[in-house]
Amino acid sequence: MSIEPWSDEEFAELALMPVPEPGGSGVAPAPQPWDGSRRWIDLMPDGVLVVDREGLICCANQAMQELSGHAPSALEGQALSVLLPPALRARHGAHLQAYFAAPHSRAMGRVQALNLWHAEGRERPVDISLGLCRFEQRPCTLAVIRDMSHFQALQAQLRHQVMHDGLTGLYSRQMFGELLGRALEQSARSGQPTALLLIDLDDFKSVNDGHGHHVGDALLREVARRMRRSLRQSDVLARLGGDEFAVLLPELLDAEHALRVAEKLVQVLTRPWRQQHHELTPGASIGIVLLPRDGQDADTLMRRADLAMYRAKEAGRGCYAVYDAEMSRRVEEKLRLQARLKLALQSPDGGGLSLHYQPQVAAEGGYVVGLEALLRWRDAELGEVSPARLIAVAESSGLILPLGDWVLVQACSQLAQWREQGQAMLRISVNVSPHQLRQPGFEQRLLELLQAHAVPAGMLELEITESAAMAHREQASDLLERIAALGVPLALDDFGMGYSSLGHLQQLPVCRLKLDRSFIRGLPGHSQDAALTRAVIGLARSLGKSLVAEGVETTAQHSFLAGEGCELLQGWLFAPALPPAELPAWLATRPAQPGPGLPLSPCPPPPPRS
Repeated sequence: MSIEPWSDEEFAELALMPVPEPGGSGVAPAPQPWDGSRRWIDLMPDGVLVVDREGLICCANQAMQELSGHAPSALEGQALSVLLPPALRARHGAHLQAYFAAPHSRAMGRVQALNLWHAEGRERPVDISLGLCRFEQRPCTLAVIRDMSHFQALQAQLRHQVMHDGLTGLYSRQMFGELLGRALEQSARSGQPTALLLIDLDDFKSVNDGHGHHVGDALLREVARRMRRSLRQSDVLARLGGDEFAVLLPELLDAEHALRVAEKLVQVLTRPWRQQHHELTPGASIGIVLLPRDGQDADTLMRRADLAMYRAKEAGRGCYAVYDAEMSRRVEEKLRLQARLKLALQSPDGGGLSLHYQPQVAAEGGYVVGLEALLRWRDAELGEVSPARLIAVAESSGLILPLGDWVLVQACSQLAQWREQGQAMLRISVNVSPHQLRQPGFEQRLLELLQAHAVPAGMLELEITESAAMAHREQASDLLERIAALGVPLALDDFGMGYSSLGHLQQLPVCRLKLDRSFIRGLPGHSQDAALTRAVIGLARSLGKSLVAEGVETTAQHSFLAGEGCELLQGWLFAPALPPAELPAWLATRPAQPGPGLPLSPCPPPPPRS
């Protein structure tokens, strides 16, 4: 089964003298007299014929010679059938008699696919209007015949442009949608599976950005050429737009064939491509669905192929993935979670969102120095949602910005509440998303919150990730310095897991480093973890930064870190993240902080730039 772009349509039968239209009165208008002069019809650019009721041509104008290849004098006296395609001549007489039994006028455009037979033995597309006249005292029909060749050529050109992609010559998105619908019908009738492959080039944007759009366009043409050569003649290949392509594989013997084709396409698209001084390796990720198994309509199939394609990208790119129902379940779950989170952020009571606080204690003395605010969510419908799921959905949906702002508001409100209740003020550390840092006016929003709740700037610490601090270094440094100028302390979270430049780290206005829990897990028995932890503690000391070790769970880890000079510890050995109502009772069990209660190692002013 080869899927053709357009199925043959039935052509309307040519009838210069058609039967009366349904609903017509059947009363012929009065014929107009013919003055016998040819000069008027010879001025017309369209062909003109006068035909009597016997089907004989009484008169033809000069334009008929260009239209039919016959001189006007040669046509006059001939049967009209000489101008009809051979297949229609036999039954034309009956149409002619029916017409003269109830003659009527007809405008152009009323009958489709009319063709005139040219003297060279070929059909020529025309359109015809009919009127009534008298010629030499006989009732006749006046036929005006218009050449439609140029019009049909323009139609064909426009149809080709709609059907095909202008850059690669492949089928267009619109055409592919029609073919996919037909493939669904054919597959349902035949029972043979058809595969849909959705193909997205990996990191194509960097080609346009780094080499220019002219190179990107040339690469797209090369990709189209490679894929076309790798497919059967009956397979359908389309460019849906940008760097996204689609393939239909009809009449598969088994589903394994689709996997073999996908593997072949991945291989041909990972071969290097050279053009002039450019050498690129395209690479592609492919999502596969089978029809009708994976969907009964084109929209569902495309959506599920898209899910499979993104699963391939998540798996490392340059590979393919087959759709399964679990993918849809995860997407539906994500959309539901996203909708519930949006409602929670709009709810006055937070919709189950809350902050719990995990203490940070001094390694020597065990007194509490600060608290890290950790987000928790118990939704009325979803139940307990893990922080990892919550943050992932918030970041992918853009809700991380209102969520991050909600956390800052709650932390400032909690500090103000403790102050009003006369409780000890403890520094609260809040994790800040890179998306928040990139928002214009973030530091102004921070200042507004501090002032609105009358919270000293030093009591709200912002934790930023190492990757956020290192990305766009100049912009990040400028922003962090403006925040530090407000008096807000800064901490570098997950230190040791990124790729910080020590020179750049020294320039950042960061007063605390947070040692990632992956370093702590193997302490003290794992020699490599111990060596790395010892080195990081020494590095922090040399940079003049205090260090917080996360994930401390055993007394042995506590003893090792305290012995190596780590100042602050955080983990389940001391306490989990506690709701605000439980904090006072727990704090009452801890040693009192000596001195005025200021945090250890206050942030030094940022060093001047060289």
